[in-house]
Amino acid sequence: MKKKDIVKLLQDYKQGTLSEEEAAAKIAEVPFEEMQFAEIDHHRELRQGMPEVIYAAGKTPEQVRDIFASLYSHSDGNLLATRASREHYDKVLEKVPEAEYDETARLIYLDRDRSLQRDENHQILILTAGTSDVPVAEEARLTAYLFGNVVKTCYDCGVAGIHRLFAHLPEIKAANVIIVIAGMEGALASVVGGLTDKPVIAVPTSVGYGASFKGVAALLSMLNSCAMGVSVVNIDNGFGAGALASKINKLR
Repeated sequence: MKKKDIVKLLQDYKQGTLSEEEAAAKIAEVPFEEMQFAEIDHHRELRQGMPEVIYAAGKTPEQVRDIFASLYSHSDGNLLATRASREHYDKVLEKVPEAEYDETARLIYLDRDRSLQRDENHQILILTAGTSDVPVAEEARLTAYLFGNVVKTCYDCGVAGIHRLFAHLPEIKAANVIIVIAGMEGALASVVGGLTDKPVIAVPTSVGYGASFKGVAALLSMLNSCAMGVSVVNIDNGFGAGALASKINKLR
């Protein structure tokens, strides 16, 4: 349910085409749906502008299919399931044949909300230190796009060849929000933070050798950044970065 649906319901009630009991029933039936293995929040879109996002890891293909189908039938917004496998996707197709799958980002999604107005003057830029960081970056990119943003990307421009980053200064200056994704020592976030007056969202990745501790080294480095305006999300959390960047980007 979206705000426009609430407005339409109130208008119908005001005009007398909908009784008080019918209006109350329509409101009461949509907050959440009880399933044996989940309670689906159908008011998420009303509160946050996007239907509930499914975290597929740990769920069976059948569970992801049924949750996705429930969201599909209760909303006309874009849908997203993160950390999804090909097996999850094959099951979702049984009930939602329009669904798509991005294997790199591990996302099942449905891009159907034609009411979204993506503003070219307010762009999100995603930078990665290396090519190995691209799967997390693609999760962030597709998330931010489905939330209604123009998203640009510059991949493999880390500090080991910092001249590659400087070649993208025009894109950095044009961005309204920047997501920096890096593993190893995670230095790219601080460098970018020192080049821009825009908010920087740093994403540490689990890319690196033994002492990187599967992303902990990059996480600590980013948390200890001396650059102003750098915030940090969890290791490999491309979805969290994309969603946060969207919220910041839509502030006016």
